[in-house]
Amino acid sequence: MINLYPKLIIDALEKVRYPGTGKNLVEMGMIEDDIRIEANKVSFSIVFEKPNDPFIKSVVKAAETAILTYIDEGIEIKGNIRVKTKQTPPPEPFRLLPDVKNIIAVSSGKGGVGKSTVAANLAVSLAQSGYKVGLLDADIFGPSIPKMFDEEEARPILEKIGERDLIIPIEKYGVKILSIGFFVNKTEALVWRGTMASNALKQLIADAYWGELDYFLIDLPPGTSDIHLTLVQTLPVTGVIVVTTPQEVALADARKSISMFTGEKINVPVLGLIENMAWFTPAELPENKYYLFGKEGGKRLAEELQIPLLGQIPIVQSVCEGGDTGKPVALNENSITGLAFQDLARQTVEQVNFRNENRAASQCVRVVTGKN
Repeated sequence: MINLYPKLIIDALEKVRYPGTGKNLVEMGMIEDDIRIEANKVSFSIVFEKPNDPFIKSVVKAAETAILTYIDEGIEIKGNIRVKTKQTPPPEPFRLLPDVKNIIAVSSGKGGVGKSTVAANLAVSLAQSGYKVGLLDADIFGPSIPKMFDEEEARPILEKIGERDLIIPIEKYGVKILSIGFFVNKTEALVWRGTMASNALKQLIADAYWGELDYFLIDLPPGTSDIHLTLVQTLPVTGVIVVTTPQEVALADARKSISMFTGEKINVPVLGLIENMAWFTPAELPENKYYLFGKEGGKRLAEELQIPLLGQIPIVQSVCEGGDTGKPVALNENSITGLAFQDLARQTVEQVNFRNENRAASQCVRVVTGKN
């Protein structure tokens, strides 16, 4: 019996050079640490960079010859050399907005419930709490965010970032904002097909320099449309906030909006419901509440669907005035609505943290189709 041990095998393989390099197999790290010796039988693995390496057969043959030549001709080696290739990790998929931590869509089942007002004031409240915040006006056909921030005349500039010319969002009240309204005449209606609107949304996302953000709020158009599908296919949305008012017609549409996002084909978590215009409170009588649109309809819907009620925002004259003058009411932290939006910001942060701790990271929706 031949007295075999691993060092003998290694010494023999040091005689085998990889073609064109002048280096031996051991020196190149091609011999894996799996040498096995059973009586006269020897086996081990040779690791190549690529599975289509043109020298695989010749190198294996040379290794067999080296074992038989430099150790002993009686060794059983032929057919016992395993060929492996290096496992190169797949490249990470390209990801839009890599420096954005949380993407929150603000949605509503119908128009007129104050969704954009809520989105603007929530963004301002989060910024006042010290977070880095971005706000994208995704209502392509009815952009209102520029007016709410008194920036209707603003025109974002292009700046060279790396190899690309990117749109630099307007910054106001600590919030980075971007809207199609910055690029069109505010007195003219947009007459675009759905694909044009979807492409415009993609451009506002992908061709803008948003930088590092803790929260990226996206003010969606009311209802359910191509824009909603484009968003969830383009970005991994952390969660959705749905805005409603207390009356039944708004609640019915809010149900549809929630159903769309939580359905099997989209499956984006709903962070919670906001009941806007929950009651009317006169500024001079802050303790009085007048339920103009019904009482606690949003609260009942949240309980029914078992989703958090993030906040109830009262109607106060200053809310309308703030939207018209471009000064969101959340800037007045001591007002009734300012306090309400501060609480909404806290609740939103809590729900986002809870979602991130208890659910897997979001993924873009790959296919959305009306077919079963």
